[in-house]
Amino acid sequence: MSRLRKKHRTESEVFTDTLVDILFIVLMFFLIVSTIANPNVVSVNNPSGSKDTKAKQHIMVSIDQNQQLYLGTTAIASASFDSALVGEIRRYQTLVDTPTVVINADTAAQYGEVFRVMRLAKKEKARVVARVD
Repeated sequence: MSRLRKKHRTESEVFTDTLVDILFIVLMFFLIVSTIANPNVVSVNNPSGSKDTKAKQHIMVSIDQNQQLYLGTTAIASASFDSALVGEIRRYQTLVDTPTVVINADTAAQYGEVFRVMRLAKKEKARVVARVD
């Protein structure tokens, strides 16, 4: 008769209350850090666009309303900007086949400066993307 008796198994229970709290804190941390880590720190008024495409941002060129040129976050004089941009493109060409130059121009920026940057980047076989809002 003892063989016919079923043994009651105790089921184990995993408490996940603290795991949910920890995951929530980690999620909040990554959301806050991702908004802080914006490479576009030069404040300009971007034109608006209709397409929503994303490009890898290898090289960021900014032009503000005073026609000041920035390579990344560094202000560069207009006379030496061409050589600085060519040097940056060539440095990235050792890492990737076709580096991307993202132009972040203010709506009050002169079109000639934007076109000069686009032409120079295309001449160096880089992909050119204009940033719009």
